[in-house]
Amino acid sequence: MARILIVEDELAIADTLLFALEREGFAARRVALAGEALARLRAEAVDLVILDVGLPDMSGFECCKTLRGFSQVPVMFLTARAAELDRVVGLEIGADDYVVKPFSPREVVARVRAILKRTAARLTASAPAPGEFEVDAPAVSIRYLGQPLKLTALEYRLLHCLLSQPGRVFARDELLAAVGAPREAGYERNIDTHIKALRAKLREIDAAREPIGTHRGFGYSYRPGGAGAA
Repeated sequence: MARILIVEDELAIADTLLFALEREGFAARRVALAGEALARLRAEAVDLVILDVGLPDMSGFECCKTLRGFSQVPVMFLTARAAELDRVVGLEIGADDYVVKPFSPREVVARVRAILKRTAARLTASAPAPGEFEVDAPAVSIRYLGQPLKLTALEYRLLHCLLSQPGRVFARDELLAAVGAPREAGYERNIDTHIKALRAKLREIDAAREPIGTHRGFGYSYRPGGAGAA
């Protein structure tokens, strides 16, 4: 059951969306403020966000920019702004779709399904290589090519984060949030040091593989099959 977060301050519109989505089998919840949405998205996982642009505490555009600093969850903008420039801005800052009010609830549901289908296809295409990594969450351990890795607590959380979404590029800021490290000035570069240490431990097992990819100017990703750095 896909989880949908609706960020909409107009109760009538939110209720219409909730009814339409829940009728189609989605688990939908609603908040009225951008700040509340960001707090919820930092604390729990959802599959898609329907985000109004004209919110009382922050514009949907600013909310999406902040969200993209720590999450790549799909976003659908819902707004009365029909101008081409607004649509372009919305898509350029990371939205997956842009629906103009007034809207058809049936169309919104269809668009939600389309986005989730594309997301599922991307995740399937970048599934972990069989037998490459094995995560034992209860034991807080990770095996690589059948051999246990001797990891620090931070290295474990960092690698676990990368493995959670194969192929996805994590920004340093996202990795800091994932491992619970402080976001102090200059601390982001410490992620590079921990990545270097992780790579050294992986190369001790297989020097020919490079499963952690570097995306210069962006961050790092797990590349199934040891595709190497970018």
